[in-house]
Amino acid sequence: MSFEIKLPLFEGPFDLMLFFIERDELDIYDIPISKITKDFLDYIHQLEKMEIEVASDFILFAATLMKIKSKMLIPRPELDENGEEIDPRVELIRHLLEYKKYKSVITELSKLEEIRLAKEERGNILAEIKQLAKADDVDAEMQDLDLYKLLKVFQKVMTKYSSRTDETKHTVIQYPYTIEQQKDFVLEKMLLKNRVPFTEFISYKPEKIFVIYTFLAILELLQLSMVTITIGEGFNNFWVEKQETVPSV
Repeated sequence: MSFEIKLPLFEGPFDLMLFFIERDELDIYDIPISKITKDFLDYIHQLEKMEIEVASDFILFAATLMKIKSKMLIPRPELDENGEEIDPRVELIRHLLEYKKYKSVITELSKLEEIRLAKEERGNILAEIKQLAKADDVDAEMQDLDLYKLLKVFQKVMTKYSSRTDETKHTVIQYPYTIEQQKDFVLEKMLLKNRVPFTEFISYKPEKIFVIYTFLAILELLQLSMVTITIGEGFNNFWVEKQETVPSV
C-alpha cells in the first residue's frame, strides 16, 4: 500500500515561520524557540526525504534558530546600554514583523494587479482604426495600401458621382485682360517717365486680376530685357525702369 505526502512550499524561511506561528496561534513577541526550531528542521528533513533541493536561505535560517536556541538553553545574558538583558529572539522578531508587514502589502498589491490586468488598456490606436474601418466598410487600410485598393477606391468615387442627380455646372469667366495688352499698357505708361513705381501701375485700376496680369506683363518685359526692376521704398514696392537700347555697331 502506497500513500502520497503533499508538503506545502513556501517562498522563504520567514514565510514558513509565519505559517507555524499562525497555525499554532503563537505569540510572535514570545516565540517558543525550541518548538519552532523543531518544526522548522522537520520541514527541511521532509524536503530532503522527498529529494527536493533545500535552498541555502532555509539552511542558514535553521542554523540561526539553533544558535538562538543554544543561547537560551545555556544562558549567558548579553546586556544593553541600560544594563538590561537582551533577548536573543529580538532580531528574529523584528525581521518577522517586517516580513509580515511587507507580505500584507504584497497581497494587496497582487489584488490591485489582478484588477488592473482585467482592464483593457486605453490608447490602442491600431485597434480603434481597425474597428472604425470595419464599421465604415473601408476596403483600404493605410498600413497595407496598394495599387489595387487605390483603383477600388477610385471606382467607388466615380460610381458615387455618376449616380448623382444634381448636375454639375462649371462657370468659365473670361477676363478682359491679356499679357500682351498689359505689356502695351506698361510701355505706354513709361513713354512719359522712364522710371515708374509699381504702385502707380496698380493705382490705375486696383483690381486683383488687373494687378496679376500687370505683374506678369512686367515679368515678361523683364525677361525680354525691355525693362529693369529696382527695389523701391515702402512695403512690396519696386521701380520699373525702361531699358536703354544699346545701338548695334
